[in-house]
Formats: sequence, structure tokens, C-alpha cells
Amino acid sequence: MELIIAFILGVLIGSFLNVVILRLPKDESVIFVSSHCNACKNSLKPWHNIPIVSWLFLKGKCSFCGSKISMQYPLIELISGFVFLALASKFGLSIPALFIGFSFLTLLALSIIDFRYKMVPDSLNLLALIFAILGAWNLDGIVLNFQNALLFAGGFTLLRFALSYLLTSSAHRHAKKTITSWSKNYHTYPFIEAMGEGDIMVAATMGALLGIKLALVAIFFSALLALPVMLLVIKRSKEEQRVPFVPFLAMATFIVYIFDSPILRYIEANY
Repeated sequence: MELIIAFILGVLIGSFLNVVILRLPKDESVIFVSSHCNACKNSLKPWHNIPIVSWLFLKGKCSFCGSKISMQYPLIELISGFVFLALASKFGLSIPALFIGFSFLTLLALSIIDFRYKMVPDSLNLLALIFAILGAWNLDGIVLNFQNALLFAGGFTLLRFALSYLLTSSAHRHAKKTITSWSKNYHTYPFIEAMGEGDIMVAATMGALLGIKLALVAIFFSALLALPVMLLVIKRSKEEQRVPFVPFLAMATFIVYIFDSPILRYIEANY
């Protein structure tokens, strides 16, 4: 019964996440505007808003104008339900587990927004971090989560600075080879950002959720998950080569979090 409650709770929160994902990038209120069809703008009835069930009953179409409803809606609700189900299976229903679940679902919303719009809202990023820090079983755990968050935020900031410097220096050296009398007094090379500030905040959340060892494993695992996608887009235009990295960080964090015990046993057995 506890697992069923956890799944239903996750699905309900996932329904709200769909609103956040749709409206936050457009700078719209996620609370005070009633749900409506994006095509015909008609306000939805309560029975149109039942998570998963309404989409299936309506066959993925608006009941007013017949326009297609994105598969994103039931998928986000299902994923949210399974996230809460997995956490409840691991910890049971508890306040810390709820905070951890809220953190992961906020990371899910960040992932979809990053994937669709190439943006990582600070409000959601901070919320994910706060939930992750509070997802401890005692005060000492909260302090430790906060310390790990600071450690990974600082580490990623230094990494960002170093990589940006190396990439920009490389562009500078290349630009100097093609300098002309017309451009000798101007910078003809860009400042290259190695990673966004949003990735730094996600790294802080990873540190708070996983601790030092497991967060490092998750970062390595996220790179492995992203590698096939990077290889697919390597020959495309520069804009198409911009692969959002937050989804891979979030996915790796959740997998490592769920399988933390066997991963830690493997690390301790080999080092």
C-alpha cells in the first residue's frame, strides 16, 4: 500500500511539473492561470486533468479542438511516479525521502527545460539544491550535505575557469596566425565558456545527494551516457552540437543514488 501511495504522489507531482516545464521558460505563472489548451486556449475541465488517465481517455487529443497533446505529459507523470516508487522501495515513506524525491523531480524538470530550451532556470536549480540538502536524516547530515554541495560547486567553478582559459587561449593562438593589418588592434577570437553556471549548481546538488565518492562516480557515468549523443552530433552545425548536459547529470545521479550500496562496495573492494 505504501508503494502505491508513493507512485500516486509522484504522478500527481509530475502533473504539476508539466505546468512548470511549459510555463517557467515563458515567464508565466505556474499557479494562478488555470490549465488550458495551448492551441484553442479553452480552460480544461477537472476530468481533463487526471494524470495519465485523461491523456489515455482523450487519446492524446484536446476534447475541444482535437489538437494533439504532447506525449511529454504522460511520460513526465509516469517517470515522476517511478522516481517516488523507487525511493519508497529504498527508504519507505518519510520526510527525508520526500525531500530527496522533490530534489530529483526538480532535476527532472530542469532536464526537460534544458533539453527543449537550452536554459537552466536558477529558481529550479536552487530549489533542487535546497531539497537535496534537507534530504538528510538528522542535523549532522544536513550540515554534511551542505559541505559536499559547497565542495562540488567550488570544484566545478575551478574546472570551468581552467577549461574556459585553455579553450580561449587555443582560440587566441589560432586567431594570431590569421591576423592582418586591419585586425591587429582588435580581438578576433571569442571567449569560450567550457560549461554553464547551471551545471555548477547541478554539481552542488549532486554533491549534497550523493557525497564525494558517489558524486564523482555519477559525473563519470554522466559523461559515458552523453558520449553516444556527442558522437552523433559531432558533424552537425555548431548550434546543433550544443548538447544539454543537465539531463545526463540528473540521470546518472538518480541511477547512482538508487544503486549506491553495490557501487560503494565495488569501490571499497578495488581501492
